Amino acid sequence: MNDNPDAVLDGDTEPIAATHPVAMPRIPEKKAPPITSRFLFVDVSSRRAKQLRRGALPRLAALRPDPETGQRPEVTSRLERIAMEEVEQGLVVYEVIKDKSSEEPT
Repeated sequence: MNDNPDAVLDGDTEPIAATHPVAMPRIPEKKAPPITSRFLFVDVSSRRAKQLRRGALPRLAALRPDPETGQRPEVTSRLERIAMEEVEQGLVVYEVIKDKSSEEPT
């Protein structure tokens, strides 16, 4: 028995590389409806830009990481512009919550 760790690999076997799953962005199953209000568009895209600044993966096809290697393409646009493009393509799911204080009591 040899205590040398290099002696374990006799040339016929390859060391098993640890395979880690590659993180991929969550793409919604169905696209979000188009936003007609520019105020809602600004609100949704600003929240998405905040997520991107904090490290979220872009959902645009050109900016997704390679599924095999995990290599991310270089981002040449500003994150705000990427967020606006994602919202325009319906890749950001949002929910409009009705304000109960503006409704009349019954």
